[in-house]
Amino acid sequence: MRIPADMPLRASPSHHRGHHAGSAPTHDTAGGAAQSPVEPEEQTLALRPRPSSSTQVPPVRGPAQMNGHSSTMTQAANGPAATPRPLMLRAKSDFGPRRDELAETADDEVASSVDGDFKIRHGWETQLTSEEYNNLLTSSFFMYYTDKKHETGGNPREDEAHPLQEWRMRDRLKTVSAVLALCLNIGVDPPDIIKTNPCAKEECWIDPTNVATTNSGHTPMNQIGKALQSQYEQLSMRTRYKLCLDPTVDETRRYCSTLRRNARNERVLFHYNGHGVPKPTSSGEIWVFNRNYTQYIPISLYDLQSWIGAPSLFVYDCSDAGLIIANFNKFAEKHQTEYEEARLRDNTIEPQDFSDCIHLAACRERETLPTNPDLPADVFTSCLTDPIVMAVRFFILQNPLPSNISIQDASTIPGRVSERRTPAGELNWIFTAITDTIAWNSLSKPLFKKLFRQDLMVAALFRNFLLAQRIMRVYHCNPVCHPEIPQTHDHPLWKSWDLAVEMILAQLPDLYADQRGEKKYEYKHSEFFSEQLTAFEVYLGQGAVERKIPEQLPIVLQVLLSQVHRLRALILLSKFLDLGPWAVNLALSIGIFPYVLKLLQSQAVELKPVMVFIWARILAVDQSCQADLLKDNGYAYFISILAPSSGIPIVNASEHRAMCAFIVAMFCKDYQSGQRVSLSPELVESCLEHLTDKENPLLRQWSCLCLAKLWVNYADAKWTGIRCLAHQRLCELVLDPVSEVRAAMLYALTAFLGIPDVTAQVASIEESIASLVLTMTTDGNNMVRKELLVFFSTFVVRYKAKFIVAAFEQLSAEAEKERMHSASKNGDGLHQLNYRETSSGLDHSACSKDTVFSAIWLEVLTMTVDPHPEVARDASIVVDYILIALLESPLGSVAVPKLDEIKRRSGHRRTVHHRSREVAAEPKISTPPTPSKPDGYLSLMGIKRTASVAASLKNLWGGSESSTALNKTPALTRVSTELHRPPEEMDRLNTPTGSYDNSTEPKTRGFVPRNNSSEVKLPLKSKFYEWSVEYFREPQMKATEADEPGSTDYNSRLWRRNRNDKIIAETQPLKDVAGSSRWDRPKGFFNNGTQPKKMCFHQFEDHLIVTDNLDNVNVWDWQHQTRLNRFSNGNPQDSTISEVRLINEDDQALLMTGSSDGVIRIFRNYDSKSKVELVTAFRALTDLIPSNKNAGLVFDWQQGKGQVLVAGDVKVIRVWNAGSEICSADIPARSGSCITSLTSDQVEGEIFIAGYGDGAVRVFDQRIKSTNAMVKVWKEHKNWITNVQVQRGGQRELVSGCRSGEVKLWDIRMDQSIKTIEATKDTLRTLSVHEHAPVFATGTGRHQVKLFNINTATQLSSFEPYSSFLHQNRTAAINTTAFHPHRMMIAGAALHDTHINIFACQEEKAVVKTWEG
Repeated sequence: MRIPADMPLRASPSHHRGHHAGSAPTHDTAGGAAQSPVEPEEQTLALRPRPSSSTQVPPVRGPAQMNGHSSTMTQAANGPAATPRPLMLRAKSDFGPRRDELAETADDEVASSVDGDFKIRHGWETQLTSEEYNNLLTSSFFMYYTDKKHETGGNPREDEAHPLQEWRMRDRLKTVSAVLALCLNIGVDPPDIIKTNPCAKEECWIDPTNVATTNSGHTPMNQIGKALQSQYEQLSMRTRYKLCLDPTVDETRRYCSTLRRNARNERVLFHYNGHGVPKPTSSGEIWVFNRNYTQYIPISLYDLQSWIGAPSLFVYDCSDAGLIIANFNKFAEKHQTEYEEARLRDNTIEPQDFSDCIHLAACRERETLPTNPDLPADVFTSCLTDPIVMAVRFFILQNPLPSNISIQDASTIPGRVSERRTPAGELNWIFTAITDTIAWNSLSKPLFKKLFRQDLMVAALFRNFLLAQRIMRVYHCNPVCHPEIPQTHDHPLWKSWDLAVEMILAQLPDLYADQRGEKKYEYKHSEFFSEQLTAFEVYLGQGAVERKIPEQLPIVLQVLLSQVHRLRALILLSKFLDLGPWAVNLALSIGIFPYVLKLLQSQAVELKPVMVFIWARILAVDQSCQADLLKDNGYAYFISILAPSSGIPIVNASEHRAMCAFIVAMFCKDYQSGQRVSLSPELVESCLEHLTDKENPLLRQWSCLCLAKLWVNYADAKWTGIRCLAHQRLCELVLDPVSEVRAAMLYALTAFLGIPDVTAQVASIEESIASLVLTMTTDGNNMVRKELLVFFSTFVVRYKAKFIVAAFEQLSAEAEKERMHSASKNGDGLHQLNYRETSSGLDHSACSKDTVFSAIWLEVLTMTVDPHPEVARDASIVVDYILIALLESPLGSVAVPKLDEIKRRSGHRRTVHHRSREVAAEPKISTPPTPSKPDGYLSLMGIKRTASVAASLKNLWGGSESSTALNKTPALTRVSTELHRPPEEMDRLNTPTGSYDNSTEPKTRGFVPRNNSSEVKLPLKSKFYEWSVEYFREPQMKATEADEPGSTDYNSRLWRRNRNDKIIAETQPLKDVAGSSRWDRPKGFFNNGTQPKKMCFHQFEDHLIVTDNLDNVNVWDWQHQTRLNRFSNGNPQDSTISEVRLINEDDQALLMTGSSDGVIRIFRNYDSKSKVELVTAFRALTDLIPSNKNAGLVFDWQQGKGQVLVAGDVKVIRVWNAGSEICSADIPARSGSCITSLTSDQVEGEIFIAGYGDGAVRVFDQRIKSTNAMVKVWKEHKNWITNVQVQRGGQRELVSGCRSGEVKLWDIRMDQSIKTIEATKDTLRTLSVHEHAPVFATGTGRHQVKLFNINTATQLSSFEPYSSFLHQNRTAAINTTAFHPHRMMIAGAALHDTHINIFACQEEKAVVKTWEG
């Protein structure tokens, strides 16, 4: 709850828990001595990201910068000093004192103490002046039940937004052979070509007119052919090349057929240079020569296809080349038709797909190759096979500025293309990165994958083809290809290429001088890659929000080849992969995997953290990498890091070891080879040792899951675990403070079960495991209970026969109990007590008595009525499986009559004692559905609802028969007067019984009801591992959306914060006036439709929560008097909602309800009919004692500590921790009477007070050992305590009231009350205390609500709640009252009436000031 400062109105940018005293009148008992205030200095609050309650540590950060993304914000306030205002963090609770306000309040307190006024009660003024405690409060408060585990319920996402994409090249090809057909016919020009003078002459940079021919082997034709082959070898050394110089038709056919035969199904390259022959014909025929070189002979494309086959790669360097591609496809279709016809005749014919052929052509149809003398004649071939020289020459030709660089210098750049540290090598490296990036950004992803990742030769030629597009269009030629790609000549990255070329050309004179020895000069490397990494970093900081594909990703891939930039590139890559599965898919499709796989062979220590991070992201998306890790022993890289003795050069080494455990787990998942090579005692010991790492729950969780995946269906690994005592060390995590760890431990133990040979040793170990985890049935986290049921189901399948016996004996015991019940209807009920003494109800001679099988059977029965629908559903499947097995066993013939008898008897008793309840169309999930079995078994559903479950619950909420029987027991008989009885019991005697309303019962998100028609199968299938894997698919390096300034969630939270501040500022000045004004101004009146029982105002929203005497929750907008929502709490019959609270009110509140059956439920979106969901539900009290003084369940929520204090008809006060979702303490109640009310100090949260049915009020201190936690007891009240409440603000008054009408004020330091007020002579039905104003209200048994000033004990006013015209009852008792936490308002409702009345303080408008914030 937000508690404002009690001070003069001022604008404050941050409101935490204020608990401050204003001036107060003199009291009966003086307070403590005054203390000097500590003046807090101005400071900036550094807020860290919210640790999930599953981790309690900051989330995983990046591999290099793992220091989080905490930020600071300081906001000035009106005044002499700046007031710190924290960021709006999801997990940050504003439930703490404000430092500046605390200091001011402390000053006011000192001043008031000087004047003799009373200060804050109980000595709690030190809470306002302690600097150390103040800092603690502002740094460790969180919102609760908002983690992913509560939003998803432990169920993995079904509709993954970015499913795994196929990135591997399943159809990878190699160009194994190449035909280089050169038809130059040097010295003879073709008849259809008119050459200019001068014109382009060079072929492969050789001018055939200037070549000296000393012998026949060095003719210009041979030299050109060898040069072309050499240029192609730069692209692919493994391809076998066959020169075909001025070929004839027969030579062409022979070479093509031979290469296709040798290539089999691989790709063949056919390079055709037609500069010495006519243009292709209109039908696409290309020209060669006859044997005597006297004629040009055409070759049909149909014949060429037949010779060279498919798949093939064609390069056409001739005019009108586009004609060839167009006609080729026509002939390909003809070939396909003929093949299909032939296949019908002979199905042994090998298929050929000519549509898979790739074509590169120098120009379109009706275009002629350029003849510019500054260019080579084969400019297209030069672009494809020698791109660097061609690109540099083009740059020199296009450079308009004067320069000393000539076009000949393009061929003399120092260095080799294969050496990246040389100028030529660096240029080639940059060119590859740029063309790859242009293609990545311009082509569709499937086309990019086919052309740039399928075949190294094709990828190289297409990268160079982009250069040909850019160069040749300047000379009025437009290269074409098939498959067609878009024009890329104007891509912005070409400017980066021009800059890189210019920077190197500028150094050429100095480099030449250095080569000649004229001067010393060291080559200055290009900044291209460094600048591109910077651009990628900018993208990650801005553009990634919209999931825009990064342009620089292929460049990052190229940078990995450089040791200079490798670490930085890997760090940026890891940040990109952290964005989610869509980023991982992009990185894999670009070809990142071979690089990161190769880097696993590196021993560089600095690369280990980032490599672990990257591989964790990859395996979280794609599990198919297991074989790759196995191939080169890559898995050993991570197993070695997982060892505790290994050193990782990073602060958060535990988080990276958790990632290693995840990687090893994924490596072993469904992969026996991975399990075999991973198994070693060292790995098991490493995981077990990490279970003791208290600082990192993620490491503990994944150590358990790693062991689980190692053990699945692998007996040798399980025996290794036994030798390491793994099962015992895992069971030590039963009470781990993190629910994910507890669930992972159960997942591991489930995998541990199932060693094929069930020896005595194995059975003993497995039974001991089952007995140790049996206590987890009371775990507060539904995910843990679901995993426990998976364990139980596996255990049941393994020991099926023993569970059949346990179920039969339990059934027999229940049948005997029913018989005894029927035989002793006029008895004193002693048999009931006798049955309770033996919790299982089993005969002393039963085989299953005191065995783990009987205990598990009873617990599973109990879990069929678990308040969480998924747990109840799963438990019903296990129960049905056992009972079906029982009925199908030899014991079935004996069991069926017992089942029918139990149903008949218990059904009759329910008709007599229980009120009816409407049955919805769909069966309730909390009871197992009826399997399809014979009629004798069809009674099973009723049995489980009435007998089995009821017995196992041990009369959990005290059915009518139990209460009646116990009331007759002399030991429990007491004087029953109205003052000693709870209001509800007297109300039930006079209130007509109705039926439970069939309002919609909210379910958990993604809940799937059980399919009644499906077959019952065990073991249950766990979803926990898949849910856990999702952690590594979610961003961990950046703040959540709600923490990003400017986001919708952030702005909404900021608006709510300002709204809250405004409400506090407006209401605080009303406190003093409220203590002297009348409270009878009508503020609202509406009909709830059912009898109101409990009410609760939201601190800041206009919400009033009203529960009725059944199980309905109503949400009202009290400002507009409209009902926002109505839903069912899901209570069993004969139980009601006994408490209701709102938690996380500073942001988006959740609704917490407590029922008299011991169950606590939490709902989100409670004000929306369509969005309301069950967050979690658990049984907070498991041993409720039926009594004639039934208080049910009472609880108090402590937002500051995240604790729920739960008590009622039990002998203990149970402390449930919201963060860990386990019971952290059982504090003895120190009384035989029930607890009727709980209240606590909301600042430190250590002190709480309980009121009892016998009138006692006890004070407890949680800092003391549980057995000695009671530090004070007052027994001045002699009757049932109606309520006890300590103010959360104001003077922190502790007020209690009993049924006789006495209201007392207490100070926990005093042994007796400091004031007694006779509030009424009638029965005190309700007592409510305003959280900040010195006002309390009592509801009497005579239809009157009285309001008193706490300090003066004077009655301020009274009112009688209105009733409808037709149901006026001026004698009906008040049933419930509730103050608004901040506003001066009170709501009340009377018994036997469904209306709610709201009244406000009369002086409210007179004192409201304008808020200046």
